[in-house]
Amino acid sequence: MTAELNKIILEEHKALKVLLEVLDEQFEYLTKRDVFSLDKVSHKLHECSVEVAHLEMERRKLTDGEAMSKIIEQVKDEELENNYRNIVKLLEEIQLQKETNDMLIRQGLGFTTQMLNVLSPDKGPKTYNSYGKRR
Repeated sequence: MTAELNKIILEEHKALKVLLEVLDEQFEYLTKRDVFSLDKVSHKLHECSVEVAHLEMERRKLTDGEAMSKIIEQVKDEELENNYRNIVKLLEEIQLQKETNDMLIRQGLGFTTQMLNVLSPDKGPKTYNSYGKRR
């Protein structure tokens, strides 16, 4: 079981690395504001996510849904533990990159919304609040 689990974890690590590379590519296109390339990246993100989910399901099937930390404590295999730590570090990097990309997307949407409001304002009278913002 340990060898199979280690194999699945290594495959999952490779898939997560590819996912991180795609997220880095998405970040690059977000900063360049390249909308058409972003559409292509979204398909790559979906494919990577499906691959990671498939490998995770295999791992859960093999471990009967037990937590990896418990399994590592029970097995006490150094190679398995190191591979698990590498995956945890990689997941933290992926989470950070994903949050950064989400923030850039939200920022771009906010800017676009403000520009649309300026270009096509409401027909009602405009007033300003105490902060100088239009209502």
